[in-house]
Amino acid sequence: MKKKKILFLGETYRADAITWMNGLKDFGDFEIITWELQTVSHGGINRLLRLLEYSLAIFRIRALAAKEKPDMVIAERTTSYGFLAALSGVRPIAIAQQGLTDLWPETSPLLPIKKRIQHYAFKKADLIHAWGKVMTYSMEKSNVDMRKVMVLPKGIDLSVFTSKTSAEDPNTINAIVTRSLLPEYRHDVILKAFAILHEKGYDFSLKIVGDGVQLPLLKALANQLGIGAKVIFTGRIQNNELPVLLHESNYYISMPITEGVSGSLFEAMATCCYPLVTDVLGNQSWIRHRENGQLIAADDHEMLAAEMIWAIQNPAYRTTVVESNRKFIEENANYSINMKRIAQKYHELIHNSSAK
Repeated sequence: MKKKKILFLGETYRADAITWMNGLKDFGDFEIITWELQTVSHGGINRLLRLLEYSLAIFRIRALAAKEKPDMVIAERTTSYGFLAALSGVRPIAIAQQGLTDLWPETSPLLPIKKRIQHYAFKKADLIHAWGKVMTYSMEKSNVDMRKVMVLPKGIDLSVFTSKTSAEDPNTINAIVTRSLLPEYRHDVILKAFAILHEKGYDFSLKIVGDGVQLPLLKALANQLGIGAKVIFTGRIQNNELPVLLHESNYYISMPITEGVSGSLFEAMATCCYPLVTDVLGNQSWIRHRENGQLIAADDHEMLAAEMIWAIQNPAYRTTVVESNRKFIEENANYSINMKRIAQKYHELIHNSSAK
């Protein structure tokens, strides 16, 4: 039988996108073709060029669809690529909300336009992915037909992100950050917190994984704070390198000012890294303060430092937490189970669409 073909609209270099596409290949036997914007969005001129590219994108997508004849289109974000999916002429359509609302930043002058195109995408979609319950709240406020919403994380590959095989030294501090080096992830807050640990005499290693526009600024800040020798900036890495770095670490730190459903948090919990994350709605769905991790007020580096010290001083608690977190991920975010369900849903949508 000929493989069903899916047109994926989104940024194919992103780990979330790779997980999504690979899961559909592995568990749905789908063939994936892709299209994405080529212009980066950083900088005033680039934003204008990207907007121009976006305005012409639908013609390129329709030409690609006419050539490849996909059986379905899926798209990252309920704005941008989701809107393009709705205009593509391909049916059925599945779109995925990537954040709490996808209407970001809130101060953007384009926000009214984004709301309108999101509403259109919601209306035209046959399936709307909410990778967690927290994403459904904004959908309900937008009067989305909730019968079209599938609440299920993609999950992570537990055969890759395995539990640690040996007990750690409770006195070591090997922390890791795996978020893109963008302003909204507040890496500067993390560096300032670790500078306090350094001043108080705590030895540590801090790995900051990934790339982004803030890399030179963060390197300069680490040196300015006197912790440059203890902070390792890895740059962008291959996907198969990440589990190794997580296994070498025992604390996972993530301080974004907003959060949807974080695959990075799941990966850290699966590999038995103890999580300290921002006290925002997206993280509150998974982390309960001082029960299975710690929740830190946004932009509060002093609180992060204090909570790090509390965690360091409670090694028995941490050992219990990381073991229970691993079990939680096995039960709720198992990639092989969840992606099979998602792939099966796609096959049902394609079958129902072709039967009309």
